[in-house]
Amino acid sequence: MCTIAEQAALLQREWETDPRWAGIARDYTAQDVIRLRGRAAGEHSPAHRGAHRLWDLLHRQDALPTLGALVGDDAVQAARAGSQAIYLPGWQTAGVVDAFELTTAMIEAGAAGVRLEDQLPGGQVLVPTGQHIETLTAARLAADVLGVPSLVIARSGARTASLLTSDVDDRDHEFLTGERTPDGFHRVEPGLYAHVTRGLAFAPYADMLWLETPAPDLAVARAFADIIRSQFPDKLLAYSCPRPFTSWAHPADASAAKFQRELAAIGYHFQSAIAGESTSEPADRFPHDAAPAYA
Repeated sequence: MCTIAEQAALLQREWETDPRWAGIARDYTAQDVIRLRGRAAGEHSPAHRGAHRLWDLLHRQDALPTLGALVGDDAVQAARAGSQAIYLPGWQTAGVVDAFELTTAMIEAGAAGVRLEDQLPGGQVLVPTGQHIETLTAARLAADVLGVPSLVIARSGARTASLLTSDVDDRDHEFLTGERTPDGFHRVEPGLYAHVTRGLAFAPYADMLWLETPAPDLAVARAFADIIRSQFPDKLLAYSCPRPFTSWAHPADASAAKFQRELAAIGYHFQSAIAGESTSEPADRFPHDAAPAYA
């Protein structure tokens, strides 16, 4: 039986040499993981297989078009239609402890990845940049403790959210307007610049960065990808659109297929839309905190 130090050395070597972990930052040590691991690792085969398969699909295919399943019937229909991955949206809280427990629960349920947002439920109040980095770190720690290479996916609401819980993080100061709401929130300037700035901060802690637009928008997608890829050329990107072309996973018209090919060409290998979503609904109907991607 290997000692804690020996197990930690093996894990550290894996982080340093396995291409899967290239460019991933961890604000904890391998010894921290081994001390927490106990007998928890190695008992989550569905999630382990799914994470490996999802990672392989994202690197082997030009694009992985998926549908988001709001209910079980949506997931069944997507699977029958041949979807290789299913995105399950759902609200959760953004606390660091909750992120660890949430990720643990999702892995135990068989999820291949988890998406976490930098905003409070409701979609209009951001948390400080550093707080969300702690959330992403907690999710990564949970996956490491369980021994599952789950994908940690970061989405920012800074493109539309105009409020911030606290001004504690200097990285958020350039977006402050100097105004506060009666309930104490700080007003911030939303927009693509704020969104991509947060994306750059989250990139070292996430396997994939998620961009969502209310309608298909190649110009915004290209601008976001160009800036992220200028500093993180190998970072995986995801694109989601609550108002997709008809039959997103299996486009029925040439314009949808062309749009998906163009997304793939600029780096968006994971492309998701919500199954059954009406184009008359508000763009932020589903600003989810976290969601598992099954593969």
